[in-house]
Parts: sequence; structure tokens; C-alpha cells
Amino acid sequence: MFRAIRITPRAAVLAASLSALFALAPASFAQEFKLAMSSPPTSLDPHFYNLFPNLNVSDHMFETLVAMDADSRLIPSLAESWTLINNLTWEVKLRKGVKFHDGSDLTAEDVIWSLERPATIVNSPGKFDVYTRAIINKKVIDPYTIRLTTKEPYPLLLSDLTAIYIVSKKATQGLSSDDFASGKGMVGTGPYRFAKFLRDDRIEMDRFDGYWGKKPANWSKVTLRFIPNGATRIAALLAGDVQALENVPTPDIARVRSDANLAMTSKVSHRLIYLYPDTSRDKSPFVTDKDGKPLDKNPLKDIRVRKAISMAINREAIKDRVMEGLSQPTNNLVPLTLFGHNPDLKVVKYDPEAAKKLMAEAGYANGFGITIHTPNNRYINDEKITQTIAQMLSKIGIVAKVEGAPMSVYAARGVKREYSLGLLGWGAQTGEASSPLRAIAACDEPEKGYGGNNYLKYCNPKVNELLSKALNTVDDKSRLKLLQDATAIVINDAGIIPIHQQVTTWAMKKNISYIPRTDERTHAYEFSAK
Repeated sequence: MFRAIRITPRAAVLAASLSALFALAPASFAQEFKLAMSSPPTSLDPHFYNLFPNLNVSDHMFETLVAMDADSRLIPSLAESWTLINNLTWEVKLRKGVKFHDGSDLTAEDVIWSLERPATIVNSPGKFDVYTRAIINKKVIDPYTIRLTTKEPYPLLLSDLTAIYIVSKKATQGLSSDDFASGKGMVGTGPYRFAKFLRDDRIEMDRFDGYWGKKPANWSKVTLRFIPNGATRIAALLAGDVQALENVPTPDIARVRSDANLAMTSKVSHRLIYLYPDTSRDKSPFVTDKDGKPLDKNPLKDIRVRKAISMAINREAIKDRVMEGLSQPTNNLVPLTLFGHNPDLKVVKYDPEAAKKLMAEAGYANGFGITIHTPNNRYINDEKITQTIAQMLSKIGIVAKVEGAPMSVYAARGVKREYSLGLLGWGAQTGEASSPLRAIAACDEPEKGYGGNNYLKYCNPKVNELLSKALNTVDDKSRLKLLQDATAIVINDAGIIPIHQQVTTWAMKKNISYIPRTDERTHAYEFSAK
């Protein structure tokens, strides 16, 4: 027997409310977005270390005057407009109504402070002042207008400004870089604000409802989880612990593509993966004979040895067998789509027999021993690529061992010149070849910001000469030729040995979409629910 239940008006309202609540439950759940990142940041201070994982995190909370879109084209950000007053002076109009996360207004004083602060940072393994060195004067016209003057004509000023995060002077004055990890100074203008940081594990952020731009409507809370291990990262996605990830492990590419519950997107990035040999020292720390005895003479100083190493690398095999097709073999510093690419520099042909002849000509017919150092948690298959290269070098008599380390350890040793041959990656942050030329190929000129990431100090003064001319040449056609010529010198010297342009991948639940970026950046606020 069923007992009739009388539904009162109040009960009806309650039932309707509960029904609505349950209907909204999935959407509410989607308000928290968890994203798996492949590398943890080494610092939260947005001006301490110009390292990609640090930039990826900073992008969520801090902004720049000028930004780049998904194809690395300049777009306004905190600067709503700019005008070249004369060849040396830029007038920048700040966007009005921009609030910092503490509720204070963005002013010209904060911008000036942010442009000056990078030069004051101490013990940075990769300083940001390379992007501010060209500015010799900063003048506040009014609270929302500044003028920036360069010593010489400098066409890349706007591109450089995409690399300098604007911080609150009030919130950051007097802080050390280490203070930021506790949340001090983490006061930006970005779409998310700092909530919690667990080193090497995660950072939690809350949506900033006072954000001036397009608000990330889907996600009220974002957690970036740092999961360097590829298998663990993909397992987290499959288990639902995260809704998206960057850098799909190459062994799982086919699986992700065939999974009806997942979606994947990819794009050729402007990140070059390359080897850098010790070209400058007469004796190098990790070069030995085949019995492991240190050599008194550094074979890497001989261009024939460096070219032999390049010829012994089968880049297509690395693409097919290591990268699952997701790389673009190259002999350039930037991809075809970026300014400064030199079309005359063709991919080096794999030719171990010709390489052995060069080794013999250089006096190393019997080869030698060497340790190749590599990050093991920074780039896609970084240590696996290096292991593969080591095997390839054995065919020309070079007995190569591989030593991998987390990027934070690897970089700290790299700046101390502790290697003989290493693998590294560099992304063209400014959107043209001047970025890698300045950072990884130019002779040291600290006053110009040259050579900051040139770990083993390759140096050809002609590169600096052409680069300096290019950076002071406003005419695009002339500047293009200068950058292409400088690139050709670096490559023909085998001062660095390009392997490939990295192809970046992202995977996500099927009801989520993402627009892939040339700059490889992974922004939680650019993921959206379909």
C-alpha cells in the first residue's frame, strides 16, 4: 500500500531548488580546473630567472605591457597603445582601470619600477635585464603615460617588453626573490591571484574578479600540478585527477588520439633543441680518452670535430623513433614562420662515413670519450634524445656517456661552465632570431645583455657585430639580412648544433578545448569548456 504524500508550496519550492542545484552540479565542479604541467618553477619572483617553467606560472598572475598572441604576433596588454615619437623615443599609454590583486591601481610608477627591478636582481642564472638594457631613460608624463628612450634606434623594444612582468612597487619593494614562494610580492594584474604554493608539487590560484580583461568564466579556481614524469602525467589525466596536461608523452600519443574521451592538439613551437660544445677552453672537464683518462687537448675546439658530431646525428630517426613524428629537424635558430629564419641553412645530412673522415683529419681517427649533460625534466624526451645522440656518436668513435639532472640542478651547473657538451632548448621569446642570437650564441657583453645563456662561451666577434647592427636597424629588410647572416656564422661554426624545433602537444578531456601556441605557453585561462 502506498501512502499519499502531500506536497506543500514550501516543499515544492525546496524540491525545485534542489533539482536546480543538482542540475548545476557538473558546471560547479567544472569551476575548479586542474592542469598538469611538465616542469616545476624554480622561482615565483617574475624577475628572477628567465626560465620557461617560471614564465608559464607567472603568466597567470602577472602581465606585461605588450603581449603575444598564439602565433607570436604583438598585441596590446597593459599598454593599450604606443607611438614612436622619434627614432629613439616611444610613448606608451597605459590602460586605465587596471587593478592589482590587492585592489590598488596600476600606475606609471609601478611600470618604471618593474622596468628597473630586473637589473637589481642578484644571483640570477638567467637575468631579465637583457630586455631592458636598451632603455636609457624612463619618464613619467602622467599617471598613465610614460616615455622610454633608447640610446640608438631599437626596433625590438616592443618585443622586449613582452618579457618584462609588471609588479606592484608597494608590494615588492624590499623583498628578496626567495620571499615570493611564501606569497609575499605575488601581487599582479593577471586573471588569477596567488593562493598557495607547494614547491615541486603545485600552485593554487583563485580567479581575480577585478581583472580588467576578458575574465576566465569557466574556472573560478585553478591548480597547476607539476608532474615531470610523463607516464604519471598521463595517468593523472586518465584518472580524472587533472582535466588537461601539456606535453603528451610520446609513447602515449597514439593512445590519446584514439581515446574517445580525450582530445589532443599540437603546434610547431619556436623552441630550438640543440647541443652546445665547449669551443673556448684548451682543456675541457668531461673529455677523455677511451680509457677515461682526461685529455690535455680539447677536441671540441676543432671545427671538424664539431661538424662531425652534427653529421653523425640522424635527426629524422630521432623524429620518427624518439619523438613519434612530433619534431621538425632543423639547422636554424628559429622556425620558418619567424623573422630571421635563414632558408639557405639546410638540415645537416646524416653521414657517419663523412663524419669519420673529418674526425681523422682532425687527428681523432680513434675517437675519444665524453660525457653529454642534459636536463631530464624540461624538454620533451630531453634525456632520451641525448641517449640516442650518444648511441649515434659511437658510430664515429666517440664513446659518450649521458648524465641527466632536473633543470634547476642542470642550469645551476651550466652557468658555472661545468660541462663539455650539453643539450639545451631555447624559445625565441621576442618572436625573431635576435632572441637566440643574443642569449645563446653571442660573445659575452653583459652591458648589452649578450651571452647570458651561452653556457660554454662560444664566441665569434662577427656575430656580435652583425647582431648589434640588426638591433639598431629599423628597416625590416636590412635587419632580416643581418640576422640571417649572423645565424649562418653561428651554424657554420657549429658553435651550436641544432637538432629540431620542438612540437608542443596538449591533451584534455573531450569537453575542453585549447588554442595551441607557438610559444609553447600553457595557460589555464585559455582552456575553455565546450
